[in-house]
Amino acid sequence: MAKIIIFGVMDTAELAHFYLTHDSEHDVVAFTVSREYLTDPEFHGLPVVAFEDVETLFPPQDYKFFAPMTGRGMNRNRERIYLEAKGKGYEFISYISSKATLFGNQIGENCFILEDNTIQPFTTIGNNVVLWSGNHIGHHGQIKDHVFFTSHVVMSGHCVIEPYCFFGVNSTIRDFLHIATGTLVGMATAVYKDTDEWGVYIGNPAKKLPTPSHETY
Repeated sequence: MAKIIIFGVMDTAELAHFYLTHDSEHDVVAFTVSREYLTDPEFHGLPVVAFEDVETLFPPQDYKFFAPMTGRGMNRNRERIYLEAKGKGYEFISYISSKATLFGNQIGENCFILEDNTIQPFTTIGNNVVLWSGNHIGHHGQIKDHVFFTSHVVMSGHCVIEPYCFFGVNSTIRDFLHIATGTLVGMATAVYKDTDEWGVYIGNPAKKLPTPSHETY
């Protein structure tokens, strides 16, 4: 059992607290947020401390860290906190639901993998990846760091997902595709071809919008 500090006090952090409390061996002991957002000293009966001071109050040699943030900023907000906490010396856990289906897949740190995800054999997942509930992650694929899948996304076999990508609800990625860095795939979009870096794609078949993803989300 590890003692865990969760970053955030919004919905995603509250869900992480619920999942870790009811479906893991970890013990959540505190929350942390950036000092400018620290408005209440407690959340769910646990202390909330400034992220700027967290390592002095909860030393990295005694506690581990979890930052289950949203995909805002094309996952770069979550990446920043992940890297800053690592810089403070923290080790990260990952949460993988007991109701997810895996086959010995390699999965990195600070991943948040919820119920009813199916991750087929020979697919690897990097660091700081969120798989919300109910996705199909196909075989012989690779999901790199700082990626966010919402729900009911189908990633077919042999796909490579580069960092900072975001996939909307019910989107579909054909097999053998290369999804370039920073791709945003809209809700119910079907991708049949490789994408361009920081592209935004919507529709079936997917069409690229003129505004880059880092200016969109």
